Amino acid sequence: MSIDESSHTAEATGPAQAAEATGPAVQALTSVTRYPVAPGYRVNVRSGPGTKYRIVRTLAAGATVAIYCQTPGEWVSGPYGTTNLWDNIADGEFVSDAYVNTGRDGYVAPRCS
Repeated sequence: MSIDESSHTAEATGPAQAAEATGPAVQALTSVTRYPVAPGYRVNVRSGPGTKYRIVRTLAAGATVAIYCQTPGEWVSGPYGTTNLWDNIADGEFVSDAYVNTGRDGYVAPRCS
């Protein structure tokens, strides 16, 4: 577990930004399921599947995300367990699956290529 993943800010240090993972035009063209981020958490969105990747934005508490694909990466502990699974929520944007309530362990979307 990363030290900065241990608080309710889910290693977020900056102000929360828009909760949406993609724009309305992209959402209208795809039929992906949206999943809630753990209640009370502001989660950093990274440029790759690990906490060493740069933060591209922060999801607001109560956000939902569309998961387009999933990939293994750094192990993270969060409110939904410990996992190395990272969710791709937009082009070049990843969040740890430990902070997303997908309702199950393991993959819920295709593997990223």
